[in-house]
Amino acid sequence: MSLLKKCLVAGSVAFIFAAAGLAGGYYWATTPVQLASPELDVTLKPHSSLRRVTAQLNQGGVPVSPELFVLMARVLGLQGQLKPGNYAFKSGVTPYEVLQKIARGDVNEYVATIIEGWTLQRMRAELDANPALRHDTLGLSDAELLQALGLPEAPGGNAEGLFFPDTYLFDKNTSDLDVYRRAYRLMQLRLNEAWAARAPNLPYATPYAALIMASIIEKETGKASDRPLVAAVFANRLRVGMPLQTDPTVIYGMGPSYTGRLKKRDLQTDTPYNTYTRRGLPPTPISLPGAASLVAALNPGASPALYFVSRGDGSSVFSDTLGAHNKAVDQYIRGQQ
Repeated sequence: MSLLKKCLVAGSVAFIFAAAGLAGGYYWATTPVQLASPELDVTLKPHSSLRRVTAQLNQGGVPVSPELFVLMARVLGLQGQLKPGNYAFKSGVTPYEVLQKIARGDVNEYVATIIEGWTLQRMRAELDANPALRHDTLGLSDAELLQALGLPEAPGGNAEGLFFPDTYLFDKNTSDLDVYRRAYRLMQLRLNEAWAARAPNLPYATPYAALIMASIIEKETGKASDRPLVAAVFANRLRVGMPLQTDPTVIYGMGPSYTGRLKKRDLQTDTPYNTYTRRGLPPTPISLPGAASLVAALNPGASPALYFVSRGDGSSVFSDTLGAHNKAVDQYIRGQQ
């Protein structure tokens, strides 16, 4: 950095913190950060708030004060300009320089983050909206997408569940086909790993059937400790011939006609995905499951439970009998004691 530029930076930063009444802020903003290693990369995920950016920096080995970093970004008017991507940092970088680099989008690589539980439709919308990708799949059907990737046909041309939700790094103008191809390979790897380590006597004949179950578990609970028990309930139901009766499959089968609330007639309207009107698994996955749901589907908890109901706080109550389940429904759904 030239002497003139250093003076300008020092003056602007000093003014920022003097105006905020923080005498030590200038020293902090212009003092090199103690990086976890002399050179490192940090990935900032899309749609991250300013505070999430500071958290990702700290987790990645770039320790900055969340309060001072947020204040500096807001006073400089940069809070809405921080760009996702993979950033390279070297020893000697200051918090001010970290902020400016992220605001410029001076990335090492670009990034796309796919979230567990998203549908393929949501994943495609995310990649279609990524300005750093070349959009070679735009307008293709799911079946045409698989064909473009050179992948085997899926049931009914439905590619749901075949792509692993993760954060993918890429160079600018990379084809979106590359991201889909990597996500497919990673899903195959994770699914095959889970299948190889599966528990005995599961009611799934193929890895694809387990993938369908994992996609349901992903939508039924976000609580890690509940996943194996949810998996146990559904495996137990399959073994005894009970319908799965899971709302997320009904919602998936409704498609765009779902308006945010299930009604009794929705549960009674037959579709290939209505697990109230049809027994067994639906024909395809209903979401993109993560590794934890894959493991849970193939290693259910040791439980005889056949029922569960949400407490309303993200956790569930599990019951072995219909009577106990009805009492739990009264307590947590109907509000009766």
